[in-house]
Amino acid sequence: MKTALKYSLLSLGLLMIGNASAQLPALATCTRSANLLACVDADGNAYSVNTVGDTLYLRGFEKTGRRYWAQTNSRFGQLTFFTGVASDGEAWVGYTRRVGWTTINRFSSSGGSGAKFTCSRITGC
Repeated sequence: MKTALKYSLLSLGLLMIGNASAQLPALATCTRSANLLACVDADGNAYSVNTVGDTLYLRGFEKTGRRYWAQTNSRFGQLTFFTGVASDGEAWVGYTRRVGWTTINRFSSSGGSGAKFTCSRITGC
């Protein structure tokens, strides 16, 4: 799985469950306004999160792969669908479903990656 997809899923997971027990990369430096959060991490990767109603727009730059990526997340009650595309042509789709304190996540990528996993506020992913 490409790094951008990992970061976007991790970002989505952190936004959805609010707490993660996984070890995170070095903290990023962020700037925030009412609807926009823009960050750059210690490795030079950059991303932004913009909210408009129940839709989240993520955009980023992956320094290692020197590629840009964008992802859109649309929420419908307890279900969030996401689609993304990268400058190298990779595309991905998936969903996250909240059930109490648990999220059920599934995604697939044109690069051949795909997974289904469950995350909990108590036990993590």
